[in-house]
Amino acid sequence: NPGGPGASGMYFPLIGMVPEWKRIASAYDLVGYAPRGVGRSAPLSCQDPKTLRKSPTQSPTHPSESYKKERIARAKAYARGCVQRSGRSIRHFSSVNNARDLDVLRAALGERKLTFMGASYGTYFGTLYAELFPSHVRRMVLDSAVNPDPAKVWYRNNLDQSLAFEGRWADFRAWIAKHHKAYGLGRTPQEVQRSYERARARLAAKPAGGKVGPGQLRGAFLQAGYYDDYWPQRAAALSAYLKGDPKPLIRQAGPHRDGVKEQENSKAVYTAVECNDAPWPRSWHTWDRDNTRLAHAAPFETWDNVWTNLPCAYWPLPRTRPLDVRTSPGELPPTLILAAERDAATPYAGALETHRRLSGSTLVTERASGSHGIGGGANACVNAHLDAYLLRGRLPAPEATCAPHKEPTPAP
Repeated sequence: NPGGPGASGMYFPLIGMVPEWKRIASAYDLVGYAPRGVGRSAPLSCQDPKTLRKSPTQSPTHPSESYKKERIARAKAYARGCVQRSGRSIRHFSSVNNARDLDVLRAALGERKLTFMGASYGTYFGTLYAELFPSHVRRMVLDSAVNPDPAKVWYRNNLDQSLAFEGRWADFRAWIAKHHKAYGLGRTPQEVQRSYERARARLAAKPAGGKVGPGQLRGAFLQAGYYDDYWPQRAAALSAYLKGDPKPLIRQAGPHRDGVKEQENSKAVYTAVECNDAPWPRSWHTWDRDNTRLAHAAPFETWDNVWTNLPCAYWPLPRTRPLDVRTSPGELPPTLILAAERDAATPYAGALETHRRLSGSTLVTERASGSHGIGGGANACVNAHLDAYLLRGRLPAPEATCAPHKEPTPAP
């Protein structure tokens, strides 16, 4: 499972053609699937995809009171739309049910035990599966682990995520500054920030190509917070835009209308699962207080993270309490946890907490790196541990480390 909630794993088996995965693909049947509500699987919907905003958005880092009121109204309408379009069955979309579905798939495949690889959100219901069905696990890889502490799911996990993205944005700016000769965006991270803010202000006044405003710019640079292989092309696009050529930025940040239906479906599943999974603060005062404070230290992602999750404050269905995952020695086969130390989407504390809660697990850490999802990626050391575990059942010491993978080189 590649994450989400709301992401499909249907095409995961194609990864067997990638060189880093060929040894695993030769030993395993790779099985991908769409979780409940995703894609063709009785797709969940919360709004008509035709009504999705196609115009440029502003995405203020310190929103006004009037803007906040507008977003509260939109969050309430979205929460109502989820129930209206999908009916009362929407209450059954949850992480615990995703774990139960995984066991149904295991049984349908005729397998007595399951070998599972989950990334990002896939690690969370992977840990729930380990709690619910420990005797059905053969091997389990949890790559870029969500913090499973019930007190963190999901409101506080999102606060932690916003703070971590600020750190990763700082890493990206430092890299751009190091390559000032290539991009001309500044010799220090502070100068790079000012270049970014100049672009934001210019896009706020006049969207690029009528398509890319500050919101689209932030979304494109948020992707660079997930994966550093985006860094060269994003920096090149920002540089070109500030020098008068908006085309690269429009290509990278502009809307892709072909995927609107899939985007709406993915967002609907994400919202339903996270809102159903756990209690969320119902008072706007709590959200406003916590995120106003956080935005002073972490302005890059904080408020956009709020708007993504705010429908959960007004969710019209009962919430459940998250499972308190804790396995005892010998209850669960040894599991492999992979984590990058500066991962923003799933901060490193989540891997430490998962390691603590799954008895007998091993944690492999890629130091001083922040890619989200590191198994089968650019780090040969990480891949060696992954291969040894999946192919031979061999694990390193309970806590192993790998040096960071090589930084990307600037684009022409």
